[in-house]
Amino acid sequence: MPAVLSSPTAADIVARVARELSLTPAQVRDTLALFDEGNTLPFIARYRKEATGGLDEVQLRDVQERSAYLTEMEDRRAAILRSIEEQGKLDDALRATILRADSKQALEDLYLPFKPKRRTRAMIARERGLGPLAEQVWSGTVDDSAVEALAVTFLNDDVPDAAAALQGARDILSEQVAEDAVVRGWVRELTRAQGRVKSVVMTGKASDASRFKDYFDFEEALGTIPSHRMLAIRRGEAEGELQWQVVAPAEQIVGRLTRELTEERRAPTQLTLVAADAYKRLLASAIEVELRVELKTRADDEAIVIFGRNLEQLLLSAPAGEKRVIGFDPGFRTGVKVAVVSATGALVHTDTLYLHQEDRFAGAVRALVQRFTPDLIAVGNGTASRETETLVKASLRELDPPVPQVVVVSEAGASVYSASDIARAEFPELDVSLRGAVSIARRLQDPLAELVKIDPKSIGVGQYQHDVNQPRLKSRLDDTVMSCVNRVGVEVNTASAALLSYVAGIGPSLAQSIVSLRDSRGGLRSRAELKEVPRLGAKAFEQAAGFLRVRGGAHPLDASGVHPERYALVERMAKDLGADVASIVGNEALVSQIKLTQYVSDDVGMPTLVDIADELRKPGRDPRSAFEPPAFRDDVQKPQDLVPGMVLEGVVTNIVAFGAFVDVGVHQDGLVHVSQLSDRYIKDPNDAVKVGQRVKVTVQSIDLPRNRIALSMRTDGGGVRSKSGVASENTSSAQRDKRAPSQTATKSIAKPVVPKPSIVPTKGFVAPNGMRFK
Repeated sequence: MPAVLSSPTAADIVARVARELSLTPAQVRDTLALFDEGNTLPFIARYRKEATGGLDEVQLRDVQERSAYLTEMEDRRAAILRSIEEQGKLDDALRATILRADSKQALEDLYLPFKPKRRTRAMIARERGLGPLAEQVWSGTVDDSAVEALAVTFLNDDVPDAAAALQGARDILSEQVAEDAVVRGWVRELTRAQGRVKSVVMTGKASDASRFKDYFDFEEALGTIPSHRMLAIRRGEAEGELQWQVVAPAEQIVGRLTRELTEERRAPTQLTLVAADAYKRLLASAIEVELRVELKTRADDEAIVIFGRNLEQLLLSAPAGEKRVIGFDPGFRTGVKVAVVSATGALVHTDTLYLHQEDRFAGAVRALVQRFTPDLIAVGNGTASRETETLVKASLRELDPPVPQVVVVSEAGASVYSASDIARAEFPELDVSLRGAVSIARRLQDPLAELVKIDPKSIGVGQYQHDVNQPRLKSRLDDTVMSCVNRVGVEVNTASAALLSYVAGIGPSLAQSIVSLRDSRGGLRSRAELKEVPRLGAKAFEQAAGFLRVRGGAHPLDASGVHPERYALVERMAKDLGADVASIVGNEALVSQIKLTQYVSDDVGMPTLVDIADELRKPGRDPRSAFEPPAFRDDVQKPQDLVPGMVLEGVVTNIVAFGAFVDVGVHQDGLVHVSQLSDRYIKDPNDAVKVGQRVKVTVQSIDLPRNRIALSMRTDGGGVRSKSGVASENTSSAQRDKRAPSQTATKSIAKPVVPKPSIVPTKGFVAPNGMRFK
């Protein structure tokens, strides 16, 4: 009897995660222990580098997610073994095969024959007493010449003739073959490797103006179709314009299955029929459903990664800082909404101006500038953006210099913010239309602080985000926002509750408590006062304190990224230098004299000491780049103004798998296809551009009926194309979503390598009805 394997243990899971992610078991074990203790990912990445061996946030997330997958798989394995054992059908060979399965799919394949199911043709055939006939056909007891005579012996009230008996026997065998884990495995793999995705237009839906025109008669290999095309096809299906299917190599599959079933058996005619029926009636549809789900999951994963990466780049885009700003939310019919905010973001004044009243508009702009002396003017990039920008600039020419710089700002999500609970709480008496102007002004000052108030899905930096798995998308985007907030740090006395809620260990409830306490005290004077916030316990303080800044606080390190748990260590460093802490903070000369090696201990290693020294050199430094606005051409305000060959400056607004969208100031983003991003070969657009980056582009072509603009960043202009020669991938939700933010579809978030499902049956594996498969 073969030895019975034992179920994988926690140590086995740690070893597997370490092997798959190329880490040491100690790194995985200690990382999981930190998560189990309730530590947050930003805190572990920043303040527990010794324990994890310096893993970054991406690696930490991979460890956590892969471990969770394997733990869930082990729970499922245990449940399957328990279920089969309760049925009295678990032998050592089957147990060993189940224990060797290395994916959830493999486990489900093995469990399929034992899974409770509705009545099938095979069940009915067995109830009619045809199981023994099927066994004899399968085992070779009878050959083709005698099979009909044998079938006659199984006739009864429910089986009127030999043909019915043989049909029932074949139904039993077809189900047995279709439920065999090994057969399902290779059929799935063969379909995955050679299958194709095919889409066609629905009857009566063909239209040259359709955004799904490129998929009206489309076919591509299942294994290589990129996420954006798969998501486009699925959206076309959801909107009733397309239908699609997975086209499998059916002839090859049936041929192989026939050879495997008939080889060395005496009833090849019957088994040939079984092979065809098993695939066409049972396997084909089941495998297609699985692969359709797999295609969606893969496309979702890629789209979520892209969205997270773009969101991170947008959140970390350069802030203008504490500048006085006038925000303009453009509009034709309802007017241009105006909001003046102070250097700290406080609302000072609001107004509504109308573009058709040019003289009054210009006079009002000049009066606002003279009264409030803004440093910058922010104009939203929505409808009437260029008209508003042009008129504002013309108005400023009447003033003596210096005049404030006019900057076009993305207004994606501003309307969502305007109607949100956060906006109502901030400005309960302010008209909803004016709140958008406030958001536009503030996001120029600090994009991160303002954009955290908006549902990330409404910011418009992804593709087809409403079509992907929503819980997974929300989780990933929330993680991205939290990562960005903690990387930058938060000034506790000026941050909104929305911003504070993303600090590690805080959350919405504690964030509101912090705001209430600081308001009641006129501001907090130290990090230590955070301990007095109701319900903010020791663990929450540990997680959050290093990311919260108290400018001008009681302790010199309160405005830095040095964690309070290391204050005593810094005080020791200062004492060894013959100085006090305040004198070394920001003093490069003194910090360079610190001999870090002498402070290494069991508790503190060099990674933490290096971070402390960096913080002492530049306390509370902002990792974001310096602010530099783009310069749009005054003579280009709408798509009709564009001419092939024209060279423009623009801003990258969105990055997708097939390229990057760039705002060139015409209220319609143009696409730089991945092949046009650089003179060299680019596989990933993120290797060439980032969201918010200023770029120089050449107009290749303009397709006005389909609202498409093709651009190039190549030094040769990429070759000017005809007006209809726009890259097909320009069919993106990003352009539509810019017009309707509320309907919109990190360091890259890597995914661990997940092995393909495989089943290695133990020698002598016996199927549920006792039939042995080769």
